[in-house]
Amino acid sequence: MSGRKSALREYYEAILVAFILALFVRTFVFENFKIPSGSMEDNLLIGDHLVVNKFIYGHHSSSLLHRLFAYRAPERGDVVVFKYPNQPRRDFIKRCVAVAGDTVEVRDKLLLINGEPQDEPYVVFKGDQAGRRRGLAGDSYGPRVVPEGTIFCLGDNRDNSLDSRFWGPVPLTYVKGRAVLIYWSYEAKRDDWEWRGVLYRMQQLAEVFVNFFTKTRWERSFQLIH
Repeated sequence: MSGRKSALREYYEAILVAFILALFVRTFVFENFKIPSGSMEDNLLIGDHLVVNKFIYGHHSSSLLHRLFAYRAPERGDVVVFKYPNQPRRDFIKRCVAVAGDTVEVRDKLLLINGEPQDEPYVVFKGDQAGRRRGLAGDSYGPRVVPEGTIFCLGDNRDNSLDSRFWGPVPLTYVKGRAVLIYWSYEAKRDDWEWRGVLYRMQQLAEVFVNFFTKTRWERSFQLIH
């Protein structure tokens, strides 16, 4: 009897350790994120599920662990996940195009950093009319200097992205991590990922289960994000 209790105790201890380890990894190291809109097309598509490295920018976190083991600050070109400055409970994903001290200007859709035109092979201009209906006409901006302690972020799909052109730079304290990998991609529409209650979410899950093999974009799975 005592041997059975001992085995049961070891089983529960193993589950507890696994749970604590998973919580630690999710809090401090990696987190998943799904793309809900077309603002990062064609690099990231609606329905892409990503791995976000939360440890890389750790020194901007209040965590003592992050402060001790921080790696580096966000750099130009990084695809970053951050808290939306106007609604911090929401997460956004954009590309960091400028850091503190840089002068940012958009001139007829051309991005200039410190007066130099930028080579951005990942940028597209899709959904112009839809973007303009939403008030996203950021063809011109600045020039403005990025304040200390912030970064300037833009979507790759410039005509359909709500970004720093409209609500300003992102505080470094709001940056959660760098997107590094697409681990799964599922063909979806913008509205598919909006929260509409438990019943709707259950219907979503059922649809994913039925269409998993036909709607999964297998060619995008396990792609590194650049």
